[in-house]
Amino acid sequence: MATLPNPLPDPAASGLDLPPGSLVDATLDGPWPEPLLWYADGPAELRDWARLRDAGRRVGLLPVLVTCGRRDQWPEEWDLSPDSASYPGDHDAEEVLAGYRTGSVADEPDDGPDAHEHGEDRSGADAGAGLRPGLAPVPVREAAEDADTTAEGLAGVVAADADLWLGETRMALVPARRSADIPAAIGWSGAVNHENDVARLCAVLRSWEDRYDARVVVLGFDTMIVSVGRPPGTIEEARALAAEHYAFCPDTIDQAPPHDIDLYAEKAVLNQEAWSFWWD
Repeated sequence: MATLPNPLPDPAASGLDLPPGSLVDATLDGPWPEPLLWYADGPAELRDWARLRDAGRRVGLLPVLVTCGRRDQWPEEWDLSPDSASYPGDHDAEEVLAGYRTGSVADEPDDGPDAHEHGEDRSGADAGAGLRPGLAPVPVREAAEDADTTAEGLAGVVAADADLWLGETRMALVPARRSADIPAAIGWSGAVNHENDVARLCAVLRSWEDRYDARVVVLGFDTMIVSVGRPPGTIEEARALAAEHYAFCPDTIDQAPPHDIDLYAEKAVLNQEAWSFWWD
């Protein structure tokens, strides 16, 4: 996925001074010909993101926090499958989301234990009732700060209280030229029950980069946290984007309270500088 040669086999030759860490080449089909990522041996600290971002960017590496999650699984155990990932640029975000929407509305969700909390039947049609054609509009308001600054801030919050954010986190570097491509670059398979080709999800992430200044900040076995430099500032914008979130990751609503796309838009999208996704 990188447009520069992968420097991970010999970081020192590229002028990288990395702390102790591990190179990961383990995939579902055996060792990959070259490392897919590097990640640190110790917990992430507040200033690690900015330091590694600046060092890695010039040689085609981007930072991401990796988390072991509740299952205590580090990237070697993530069932990485780079052979299954195409190129994100070969996919159109609007077409990808349209395909997901068709499947999401047609299928019954696996209602969680609180699905009737609001006295409503949250069937698949109900949960998808807010789905709209096309892409949500770019927010009217301007970004308050640079997208990388927002990502750095979220990384610092996560690193400072890792247990609150799904377990211990460590810094990682991935050979990719844009943040949205990181999952495809490593063959991440966390959403395999929803999508077999992670590059299609990355096409949507690219669109979110362009419209919302989004950056992939955290990856776990089946979780993702995205920073948002330009979040929706009106409820109408938030509802339109919530429909995309539901198509992108139906479990975000089907498997978690309030099981209501409008409430999700209000609580998890409107003015929110971090989006969290989990695939069952």
